[in-house]
Amino acid sequence: MHQPDLSPEYRSLRGFLAPRYWPTWIALGLMKLVAHLSYPIQIKIGQLLGVMSYRLAWQRRHICEVNIRLCFPELNDAERKQLVRKTFISNAIGLIEVAIAWHRDPEEFRDRVTAVGLENLDAALAQGRGVLLLCAHFTTLEFGGFLFNLFNKMDVTYRSNKNPLFDAAMFNGRIRHYPAVHDRKDIRRAIRSLKQGHILWYAPDQDYGAKHSVFVPFFGNQAATITATSRFASANESAVVFYSHYRNEDNSGYHLHFSPALQNYPTGDQERDAITVNQIVEEAIRKQPDQYLWLHKRFKTQAHGKSERPY
Repeated sequence: MHQPDLSPEYRSLRGFLAPRYWPTWIALGLMKLVAHLSYPIQIKIGQLLGVMSYRLAWQRRHICEVNIRLCFPELNDAERKQLVRKTFISNAIGLIEVAIAWHRDPEEFRDRVTAVGLENLDAALAQGRGVLLLCAHFTTLEFGGFLFNLFNKMDVTYRSNKNPLFDAAMFNGRIRHYPAVHDRKDIRRAIRSLKQGHILWYAPDQDYGAKHSVFVPFFGNQAATITATSRFASANESAVVFYSHYRNEDNSGYHLHFSPALQNYPTGDQERDAITVNQIVEEAIRKQPDQYLWLHKRFKTQAHGKSERPY
């Protein structure tokens, strides 16, 4: 089995022995244990956790319910309830997939993967100016990156965790598979990746506040949408490819999709570019809506302040 190279960037966990970190150590130990179970058992555990969290995590369920009500007004009450429940199950399976990604080798899952559009990625790379690989926060986000290693290598951006032990473990789990792992705020390093001709993985679909964002439609609702996507693409005139990844409906494996490179992007108009990205993300979500991270407060930031928040 592949073993990670302990590069200079690999972070030591030895400094986290204080009692306040013990619950995190237990969680990390359970993740490692689950990561080495058989895949059908892992799926079953994820499904069970999903049903439990649907019943117990009432605050997150409220967020999910609000998001789905706003984004799918065409659904009736029963359909919305079913989608919320399926979303919780998919998110819980996604947590199991995080554990797998941090501890296993993607080659073990090659037979479970179908990839479409790899020629689009190859064509984008052939331009020699790096590739901005856009993705969205599907529940398969971590696993989608993990499986990408079967076909190519990429640098990734991530949002640091407030728990320093978990943040270090997350970083170590990712540096096993990726040449570089950049904090999402480190714009210079990310742009450097593109200028070096690398593939840079970037997910622009969460609410990061009003700063550096524009308010444009997302499923028909105004949403704070970060403008860094077009800045990244224009910095080196890099090709932009959208990468979507889904878990099969029967949980037998995964299907990955690489779009053709975006045409006439960026345009120089931040709002227009943000609308383009949101439309692409919407289209990808509609294919399997339960596999999106609806538990995130996507509409938390409102142009007219906190009083307009739907949550």
